[in-house]
Amino acid sequence: MPALSESAVYPINPPAAHRIADETEALLVAERVAASLLEQDAERDRTRHVPAEIVDLFSNSGLWGITVPKAFGGAQVSSAVLAQVIAIISAADPSLGQIPQNHYCLLEDIRLQGTPEQQAHFFELALQGHRFANALSETSGKNVQDIQTTLRRYGDGYVINGRKGYCTGSLYAHWLAVLAVDEEQKGQLAFVERGTQGLVIVDDWDSIGQRTTSSGTVLAEDLHVAAFNLFPTYRSYESPTLAGPFAQLTTAAIDAGIARAALRDTIAFVQQSARPWIDAGVEKASEDPLTIIQVGGLEIRLEAAEALLERAGRALDAARPAPDEDNVARASLAVAKAKVLTTEIAIEATNKLFELGGTRSTLRKHNFDRHWRNARVHTLHDPVRWKYHVVGNWLLNGVKPPRHDWS
Repeated sequence: MPALSESAVYPINPPAAHRIADETEALLVAERVAASLLEQDAERDRTRHVPAEIVDLFSNSGLWGITVPKAFGGAQVSSAVLAQVIAIISAADPSLGQIPQNHYCLLEDIRLQGTPEQQAHFFELALQGHRFANALSETSGKNVQDIQTTLRRYGDGYVINGRKGYCTGSLYAHWLAVLAVDEEQKGQLAFVERGTQGLVIVDDWDSIGQRTTSSGTVLAEDLHVAAFNLFPTYRSYESPTLAGPFAQLTTAAIDAGIARAALRDTIAFVQQSARPWIDAGVEKASEDPLTIIQVGGLEIRLEAAEALLERAGRALDAARPAPDEDNVARASLAVAKAKVLTTEIAIEATNKLFELGGTRSTLRKHNFDRHWRNARVHTLHDPVRWKYHVVGNWLLNGVKPPRHDWS
């Protein structure tokens, strides 16, 4: 591997997070934060820049710590409420709604595989407002599970070498969680503090959508990590756990938020700016009967997706006290069903905005195409056609969903 350059520069301020007490407060804070994030959403997409004070406002709100268990001082919100929080934020700015998605999944890794000492340490960091980002995926392997980054013993710790891609939130993070395989080819998750020698964050995310997620490259060259910062993440899939359906639930919630944002802007534009079709015989686009039908259909399908999302969250909550093969499978199936509808309504709603808004809705000044771009990119996280397969295979053949982060 060639010598590494310096990490991308971004202001990382000391955290000072509010501590949210319960689910009611979490939802109220989410609505308040969403209102602030919505103000410059389109401009942030245009410039591909998020001011540090915006990221700080979000993480210091306390929302990034709401899944920390009560035993460690957190609110321990339910999965159903977490999905609602993510959807609320994502309806304001889905790029910012996505950046803590892996943070929540990493907190779940800590809950599942951390020692009590590790849990106390890293949960406290999260409650203080430290932002965790992922360095999990790689772009060079034959599939998403083909991990080439290595972890080897070095003295009383370890050393990591590899190249990571799709590292959402990496530019904004206080800590990076790097996935590497050990000598036995087992996946280990190493928490590495930003600024550690050998860790380089490259701000090279250049997608058409989700443009400010900072889902770029992370490089590791002789990156040293203490044994205390290592989590045996492979164990989360050796026995039934909710790691996979939890990750999928948070992803589906983002898509639901994108759909809600598109429908919100569709309604406003039809009411204020669109023209009725000549054959409708009405004065306003909002009175056009075919437009009325389309908007009604979008709302119904979105509410159905949101209902399945909530039901999937409750399935996770029901399984959490004692996860076993059966209730984890039920949770995975419930999330798969939600993921299908959130994916499809996100793509449909973002496309219908232009159909119902007309040509004038495509003007650059509105930047409505960000909704479609965001939906098209984020729903590629994993192929929804395989969700249909998971559900059908269960119904026809009694085959439980596979155990991994995408199921």
